[in-house]
Amino acid sequence: MADTSAPSKPTPAPSPFMAQYLSIKARHEDAMLFFRMGDFYELFFDDAVQASKVLGITLTSRGEYEGKPIPMAGVPYHAAEGYLA
Repeated sequence: MADTSAPSKPTPAPSPFMAQYLSIKARHEDAMLFFRMGDFYELFFDDAVQASKVLGITLTSRGEYEGKPIPMAGVPYHAAEGYLA
């Protein structure tokens, strides 16, 4: 019997900023990475989930990675000091 399923779509490459984030995060797996994006420091993936619980900041998402929404949380750059300790 012939395979009639739709061919799988190739996974798109991460955006340049996400590639940079993933590269830095791979070198600092045990740290929560606050990544400067314009006027905000943003956290992604598990860091975002953890930060939303610990810091009481909103968890949302930004784009997709490997077909799944990327969890994201952030704080304004001018307020970041209050979240770091």
